[in-house]
Amino acid sequence: MYTRSKEFYELMNNRRSVRFFSKDPVPKEIIQNIVRTAGTAPSGAHTEPWRFIAVKDPEYKKRIRELVEQEEEINYTKRMGVQWTADVKGIGTSYVKEYLTDAPWILLVFKQVYTLLPDGQKRNNYYHEISTAISGGLLIAAIQTAGLVTLTSTPMNCGPALRTMFQRPKHEKLMLLLPVGYPSHDCTVPDFKRKELDEILTMIQ
Repeated sequence: MYTRSKEFYELMNNRRSVRFFSKDPVPKEIIQNIVRTAGTAPSGAHTEPWRFIAVKDPEYKKRIRELVEQEEEINYTKRMGVQWTADVKGIGTSYVKEYLTDAPWILLVFKQVYTLLPDGQKRNNYYHEISTAISGGLLIAAIQTAGLVTLTSTPMNCGPALRTMFQRPKHEKLMLLLPVGYPSHDCTVPDFKRKELDEILTMIQ
């Protein structure tokens, strides 16, 4: 048990958010298994309030990028504020998102506020936000375990337009947008350090 837990920690500790992707293809079966794993997440009353859209089509990826960059330019110049833009400056991020067309796949994660039953009635999805967030965590872990990389993004103000693009119903809300693939051969990542265990854990024994 200790060995398995330590090996899993070491695998996750090697995870990095990546903005430079190879265009090498990833088989759809890998993406399907990754999403299957995300679908094992716990949820309130087992409502499973999530929907995943996996996008490989180059034209759709181009449209996603155009939409995201249009909104992100407004975010960076008007919405985010001085402190926020200063905080992300050292990461090298901007409103230009080449990775959205470079990465072989884009995964969109929607939460479902309620579920429409066959008789047209609505069933409330309890704790839909935290349930979908947990599913997203498993999704990221599955991506790392498969030997792939991703970038967790929550593009502001793009949700309704992306929902319309993929003809999803109004009770689905976009939570995450993740490019998925291999890192480019010249990929770099910021030299971030994670908090030590005693900074995140209090043990009562």
